[in-house]
Amino acid sequence: MTVGTWQTHNFPLACGVTLPTLKLVYATYGEYRGDNAILYPTSYGAQHPDIDWLIDPKGILNPQDWFVIIINMLGNGLSTSPSNDRHCGLRETGFWFSHWDNIRAQAQLLEEVFGIERLALIYGWSMGAQQAYYWGVPFGDRVQRIAALCGTARTTDHNRLFLESLRAALTADPAWDGRRFQGTPERGYRAFSYIYASWAASQAFYRQGIYRQLGYASLEEYLQQGWEANYRRHDPHDLLAMIDTWLNCDVGSLRPDGDYAAALGQITAKTLVMAASTDLYFTPENCEAEAKCIPHARFQVIDSIWGHRAGNPRQSPADAAVIRNAVAELLASS
Repeated sequence: MTVGTWQTHNFPLACGVTLPTLKLVYATYGEYRGDNAILYPTSYGAQHPDIDWLIDPKGILNPQDWFVIIINMLGNGLSTSPSNDRHCGLRETGFWFSHWDNIRAQAQLLEEVFGIERLALIYGWSMGAQQAYYWGVPFGDRVQRIAALCGTARTTDHNRLFLESLRAALTADPAWDGRRFQGTPERGYRAFSYIYASWAASQAFYRQGIYRQLGYASLEEYLQQGWEANYRRHDPHDLLAMIDTWLNCDVGSLRPDGDYAAALGQITAKTLVMAASTDLYFTPENCEAEAKCIPHARFQVIDSIWGHRAGNPRQSPADAAVIRNAVAELLASS
């Protein structure tokens, strides 16, 4: 693995703000051979060390065959974010990052640093899948294949309720002054994490006590150590910034007429759309409906009780095998 930082200047964002400096932190795995580049964008609350577990000779993405680039999305705490750039804000100040900002910066990085003009695959889970769809609409000639796992090209109303509940929980903390946090949101972190945990896995996951199989002695221990501790790693402003990006996800915004279905119809890449059978906020029905709008898409369900997390199956070997086989088939296709 090699980690690098790329910068550009006077970068105009979709929200209307121009950043004096924009920074992307990235990590690469494998060797670039001209036609084997895979872009792997990060998901909500994730940084490259959190998601590179699947890059392995026996994993979903084999670095002996492919040159994999993980680019940390804007707002995640490594790339330009409210926590590391005073020019960044939140929606309360009219500021947000769009996936259009992410992919424009990513495309510039890939060309300037590596000379990559065409990607063999964009592999993305959750918010990473959103970025993959955003790539596919305007940059069709630069993307050969897309693997979009447990994510949609537009945030649904039901998904928005989930996100707004997370936002409300975090900003209900007394440390929030209406524009930013003036201290650590102790109660906010806990409420945020517990809400997230209730949505990210299925009812069957909890009913069967899968968390005990993972080594947690109780549900409370699982929530505190498996969820709350993870989100406490992040600056709360960054957690809100990534939610703001998610809320603004709509590939229809890439067209003058805002036609979301027509935007999906512009995707020319061979596309694998995978959804978890028990995902509560990127439902199989919503993912399948989008796949039907994409000319060269194949839809596949991951039959799993892990809910949304089936698409990032670090602790579920069975789900990982399903994804590995499907992605291998996609990569073998022309």
